[in-house]
Amino acid sequence: MSKHYFELSQLKDEAPDLFGIPTGTKLDEMFFKIEKENGGYVKKPLGGIPYLSVMNLTGIPDSGKSVLAEQFAVHQASRGYKVLFVTVESPASFLYSALKQKSEALNVDFSKVERNMVVIDASQDEELRENPKALMDTMAYAIKEKKTSITIIDSITGLYEHKEVMARQIVRQFFNFLKKFRQTGLFVSQKRSAQASESAEAAGGLAVAHIVDGTIVLDKKLIESRWDANLYNLPLGSVLRTIRIDGCRLTAHDSDTWVFEITELGVIRIISPLKDYVRGLKQKAD
Repeated sequence: MSKHYFELSQLKDEAPDLFGIPTGTKLDEMFFKIEKENGGYVKKPLGGIPYLSVMNLTGIPDSGKSVLAEQFAVHQASRGYKVLFVTVESPASFLYSALKQKSEALNVDFSKVERNMVVIDASQDEELRENPKALMDTMAYAIKEKKTSITIIDSITGLYEHKEVMARQIVRQFFNFLKKFRQTGLFVSQKRSAQASESAEAAGGLAVAHIVDGTIVLDKKLIESRWDANLYNLPLGSVLRTIRIDGCRLTAHDSDTWVFEITELGVIRIISPLKDYVRGLKQKAD
């Protein structure tokens, strides 16, 4: 009979180090660890999403999920790290164009990104979308052959879009797969129209949020009343975008809602906590 319990001390050698994998955004300062220093405790930025974590990016359509996932992928590939990008929604040729534009906007060498990015196109392959084992076998081969350390699936929802009762099972399989192959991962998940835009819930309910190591919620608010226009100092019809770390079981994190923008060049720039953003506008008005 196999052993299913351990003394805590036995797990020491297998426990991963706690450090950040940079996204190239202010998110890198929003995860932190507590260290003892000079007889007290200090909060130190982790420098990115936790190493070997599997994080969930969720939000309503056009909230910036894929933009953030692509920006993270380009940033890591440009630093010489091998990235596996599983595209489930957009055909690989369109992903190529998006990553090339991101590279230009971020002023990085696209030839380096090309060398360090591995793409699996499940968007046009029904077998890969409908059969988790077939997709994981393909991913396992790519990870081993290309020695990737980061995996992005955009979107995990596309792997159970017409069978949401299986969402928990499918998400768990891919979560365990990334843990087994020691990948730092991002799952992009879509929301259904009835789900609250600010919550961690996505298609399949809370299956993704409950299983993964943490969730980052992206949201957008349409400025459609004079009250909103005055509060946020934005014209009617414009959009206020926000980002929030909903939870992370691996490390401490900022819990505020932050304002961000997608620049004209198509990259994410996180500005400030929403409360400070509104307070600053009020101070200017006074």
